[in-house]
Order: sequence, then C-alpha cells, then structure tokens
Amino acid sequence: MKNHSIAISLLLLFSTNDAWSVDSAAQWAQWRGPLATGVAPKADPPIEWSETKNIRWKKALPGKGHSTPVIWEDRIYLTAAEPFGKPRLPVYDKAPGSHDNLPVMRSHRYLVLALDRKSGDEVWRRVVTEAFPHEGGHTSGTLASHSPITDGKQIYAFFGSRGLFALNLAGEVVWKADLGIMNTKHAHGEGASPVLHGETIVVNWDHEGESAIHAFDKRTGALKWRVHRDEVTSWATPIVVEHEGKFQVIVSATNRIRAYDLENGKVVWECGGMSNNVVASPVYADGVVIAACSYDTRAIIAIRLAGAKGDITDTANVLWKTNQRTPYVPSPLPVGESLYFLNHYQGVLSCLDPKTGKTRAGPFRLGSIRDVYASPVSAANRIYITDRSGITLVLNHGDEPKPIARNELDDTFSASAALVGKELFLRGERHLYCIAAP
Repeated sequence: MKNHSIAISLLLLFSTNDAWSVDSAAQWAQWRGPLATGVAPKADPPIEWSETKNIRWKKALPGKGHSTPVIWEDRIYLTAAEPFGKPRLPVYDKAPGSHDNLPVMRSHRYLVLALDRKSGDEVWRRVVTEAFPHEGGHTSGTLASHSPITDGKQIYAFFGSRGLFALNLAGEVVWKADLGIMNTKHAHGEGASPVLHGETIVVNWDHEGESAIHAFDKRTGALKWRVHRDEVTSWATPIVVEHEGKFQVIVSATNRIRAYDLENGKVVWECGGMSNNVVASPVYADGVVIAACSYDTRAIIAIRLAGAKGDITDTANVLWKTNQRTPYVPSPLPVGESLYFLNHYQGVLSCLDPKTGKTRAGPFRLGSIRDVYASPVSAANRIYITDRSGITLVLNHGDEPKPIARNELDDTFSASAALVGKELFLRGERHLYCIAAP
C-alpha cells in the first residue's frame, strides 16, 4: 500500500507552518505518527532491549496517562493527570442506580510536559487546569488518554471535558477551547485524540449526550464549524486524507463511518456496518480507507474513496468486509501491501491484502503476548507489538512474518509507541523509556 496522498498532505500541512527546514516524515507529531498509520518511514529503532540493554534513559513520570508522547526535533511532549487532595465520590449526571460500585476519586492536575529528547530531563511542566473527575472511568483507563499533537510551533493538548489547550514552546497557554462535559458509555472515560491539518484542529465528540464533530482554528482556538452526529460514545481518533484535491475528515463510529469536508463540515459520504464501542481508528493508504471494530459486532470494512458520495453502505465503494478476528482497541496497521491487525485486543495477528481482503499470511498466535491496548507500529520493515505486561514482540514484515525478538520491560503499557530516528519511545504507567543503541 502506498502513502503518496498522506505524504502530500503532510507537506501541505507543514508548509503552512513555515517548517520546510524540518523533515516532517522524520517526526512523530501526532498519535500514530507522520502518516497517521503507525508507520515511521524514516525510523530504524533497535530490535532488542531490556531493562539493562539499549535503554538510553528511563524517566519517572508524574501522575498517569495513556497518551502517546509526540516528538518534534529535540523535544518530547506528553500529557498526564496527577491526583491531589482528599478522595471523595463523583457526582453523576445520570439516573440513580445507573452506576454500581462508585469509585472513590480525587481532584487532578492536568499536565503538559516537555522533555529533552537526548537526556529525558524535564524542560518544563505546565498545569493547564485542575478539576475533579465527573466520571469514574474504566479501571484500565486514565484521565490523560488523548494524545497531544504539535506542528513544531505549538503543542495542542486535549483533555476532553477539561478542554483543548494550545501552548507555545515555552509551555505558556496561548488559548483554550471549552467543549462542555462528555458523558461516556458506562462512564468508561474519554480518549479520542485530536487531529491537526493545516490551520484546523478536529475533535471527535461522540458521547451519551449531544454528539458532534468540532473544527477549531489552531491559531486562535475559534470554532470554525460544528456538526451534530447521530452517534453514541466512540473513542476513535479521526484521520484527515486528501482525495481529488480536497481534504476529508474520516471518523469511525457505531452508526456510520463518515467523511466530512474539512473546510465546512459537510458530509461527503457515509457507510454503515460498525459496532457499538468503536475504539480502533481508521487508516488510509492508496485511495482506500479501512475501519475496524469488535465489540458486539465484528467488522473490518474497506472503502474505496473514488466516487464515494452519500450513503455507500451497499455500493461498490465497499471493496470488502470481514468479521474474522477483527480488532477492538488496537488500530490496524497498513505496511506495504499488507494490513496487520490483532484479534480484539489479544495476541492473535492476522495479515490481509488491503485491496482484496484475502489472507496474505497467518493468523499467528503471538505466544506470550496477551492483552494489547497499544496500536502496533512499524519501521524498517519490522512490526512492533507491545502488550500491557511490558512485552514487545518484534516481527519481520514479509510474505511470512516471523518473530525476530521478544523484549520485556518492568512496567505496564497501554500507550502506543513512538518511533523517531534510531529511537523507540515507550510510555508506561510509571516511566517513559527511550530505547536506543549506545
């Protein structure tokens, strides 16, 4: 699968930011990297590591967060939520009895941090707001699960119900946008990351209240447009793709996968067939969008953008579908002419042809890999899959993918990895690791 359209989009994005001197494909400026697919086209990180091997540095982090760090040149930016004060019960804006076993919680400081890439030392730390959580959240979630984004000039940190914040490179808050309060299904918490293209930041606001998609001006925080969505809670991060000279925002959710015109928010096309609780984000390459889910319905749907208009659910624009071993939490990974994905969030890997849906290899049971929340990533023709227990399996990308290394760290991992240059960054519950050869 080729990524020409995304590469062109990235050049356009960064040219508007006067960033020609920076190789955007060599940064990790958003969740899932420069192509929004999990592929780092210019990275070549280590294959093997442990607590005593190929660890350039390991730094303790404040609070908790499952957001992926973003990297721009010599800086790493990440978010966290740090508890303080006395514990108490949350107050829910829902019917009595709708929540059992209410958790005892504390107020939190919502943090944005900048670290030095070479040393891991903290450059600055900014508390953007303080608040008491209005929902308990899932036991495996955090209050800082939305990954930040950067354009090399500012950092955009999203904390859902606590707001969208723009900070300059010195850590000063430039503006804030307030979207209101999100009430998620089963009070499981929030997590969809924002997406940046050109001068526009897009936020998926699907919840149990009035769902919508928002577009903000990255320079001022002003609302460009807001479109109502007939959706319940989803956790899928949108993607922006170029097609026939125009940019589409594509969001995967329960009732429909929808594409919106980036300029005005008008729906370009929509397609049914997904499940409740959509978590995996869609991916795009070579004119095809692929969306996946696996909660009460299993589905992977491949959509050809050429000619896609209106409701395309039962049209030839749906290239193929499958309900076999589809992913729930980790997003699919397109690499070359292969599409990799995990069964639900378990250690079973499938590999299909993204144009036809036909099996290319597998499925493979990945041995000691168990619960996987982090989306798989790829660099240098290798696949990296990290499970929550701290094990990362490295496989070669080819006709018959095979494990080439098994690595283990002493932490718990839900955040997706970031790959830049010769380095791999893994954010655990307690530490951020920079994995690099000496």
